[in-house]
Amino acid sequence: MRDDSCECQDSVFAGAIRTYSKAGLLVEAIALFKSLPQFNCMSWTESFNTLWEIMVKESKLETAHLLFLENYSSWEVKSRTQSLNLLINALCQLNRSELALNVFQEMYYQCCNPDRETYRILMRCLCQDGRLNEATHLLNSMFWRISQKGSSGDVAIYRILLDSLCDNGEVEEAVNILGKVLRKGLKAPKRYCKHLDLSECYSGGRVDITSMKILINEALIRGGVPNTDGYRTMAIDLYSEGKINGGDKVLSEMQDRGFRPSPLVFEAKVAALYRDGRVDDAVAVLEREMVEKNCVPSVKLYNAVIKGLSEGQKSMFAIRYLEWMSRQIGCGPDHETYTLLVDGLCNEGSSYKAIMWLEEMISKIKIPELSTWNSLVSSVGSESVCTRIFSGTLKLLVDSS
Repeated sequence: MRDDSCECQDSVFAGAIRTYSKAGLLVEAIALFKSLPQFNCMSWTESFNTLWEIMVKESKLETAHLLFLENYSSWEVKSRTQSLNLLINALCQLNRSELALNVFQEMYYQCCNPDRETYRILMRCLCQDGRLNEATHLLNSMFWRISQKGSSGDVAIYRILLDSLCDNGEVEEAVNILGKVLRKGLKAPKRYCKHLDLSECYSGGRVDITSMKILINEALIRGGVPNTDGYRTMAIDLYSEGKINGGDKVLSEMQDRGFRPSPLVFEAKVAALYRDGRVDDAVAVLEREMVEKNCVPSVKLYNAVIKGLSEGQKSMFAIRYLEWMSRQIGCGPDHETYTLLVDGLCNEGSSYKAIMWLEEMISKIKIPELSTWNSLVSSVGSESVCTRIFSGTLKLLVDSS
């Protein structure tokens, strides 16, 4: 590619960087990125963000900082917001909210506009550190930056601050900010901006924090201009927090208003049910609930179900869903689907089935990763069988090249 000067896609180098990283060859990944000027590649954005994310996750912050300084003004790197979001998130995980806030403030001087993800990461970080005053100032900045037209997609960010204020006993402040959110953030109709009836949240002269949160959530759901984006964001946020009943209420409200849930919502629900140990309910989402709501499952949703079943020692039952995917137009099993199933079968000792599906995987020109081969060797215990399958893989690679 380099010698022929043919045009190279950024995604090719990003994939190679990920491969190096999985093999523990971070130095080689950095060297590959630094060699990009030798190739006819017009954009390095994906490669840069991929390498930056890897270094941040591995806590190579000094190296990541140098990489950013070397490339932040390069015209080949077209967007730096995602990279800085990764850095802010890493600092938050290290409980360095003051440094994360400094990076956020520096974004404007770098001509880099924060997006919704930036605000979400930083808002959660500040609230977890108990810096509610700074979090309130951050919320006010949102009202005239990304919420000028009233964005229901911001509702998850509003919830983080409102819930934190309630947990901290600042109920009146939470109610006041809720009013601002409805008026300025969500541009809600005036009838929804009236003072809330808090009487049902008090018991014996003391406020019930749980009831208050439910009241605030319902106000956010009904207060904004109804749209798919707002409902989807709210439902996914609740499911990710393990609040399955709350997510179901949003889903019901969404359907009552005439909006169709997206597969992303059901993916979040399935993940929440698996985390709660409710395997049968997770399967029912795919088999019944999505059918009733006229929603077509995605590859990612099937993979989530197969992963949950495999981890629950039910890989034989998961086979049927891979077969369903094969019959569904535009939703065929991908590399992850086969990997999850084969690993699950190996862990359960179903070596014969694992070999069958591994051979099926190879026939689709989907090459197993090293971890899959290791699982197979541990399960089969026969070097000759593994050698035969590996030889078949090499033959397919040669024939397809």
